[in-house]
Amino acid sequence: MKLPVYLYGQPVLRKIAENISPEYPDFDKLLTNMWETMYYADGVGLAAPQVGLSIRLFVIDLTAFSKKFPEYKDRRYTMINAQIIERMGDDESLEEGCLSLPHIHENVIRKNKIRIKYMDEKFVDHEEEFDGYAARVIQHEYDHIEGKMFIDHISLIRKQLIKGKLNAILSGKVSTDYRIAPLKK
Repeated sequence: MKLPVYLYGQPVLRKIAENISPEYPDFDKLLTNMWETMYYADGVGLAAPQVGLSIRLFVIDLTAFSKKFPEYKDRRYTMINAQIIERMGDDESLEEGCLSLPHIHENVIRKNKIRIKYMDEKFVDHEEEFDGYAARVIQHEYDHIEGKMFIDHISLIRKQLIKGKLNAILSGKVSTDYRIAPLKK
């Protein structure tokens, strides 16, 4: 089932999400629905807060980058209770967008390498290093479970320049090709 995506202004997007256990109710169904929602909305990642759940869960599929980076073919991850242990490498500025911020794209500076601990969809522990686009996408989705959005990483001047778009989202004057949740304040 395609879940509605929560947009900028929804309080759930600003909460630090809670850890979950294998006993989380209907976890398999939720995970299936998140994948379906992400693909339907043409996303490469989706975090649980973006579908209204303040839990530490996100999914990513890097296949969209596989034409330029063949190593990303069929690289899909479910990350539960993730904790970034270290951000390292160089600072890189690249454009990002977000399903919760439709029609807004801004350059964001992030480290190009991370080390992260997480559990997969079977609740098996992992600790891995990621670099390049993988590190960027993971950091973007990780921000969501920490109550942050990519616009928190842009300059005040850039925020002023997109203020009209943010206000349009807040007032419901935005259209998407995917389901969105009604604004709750």
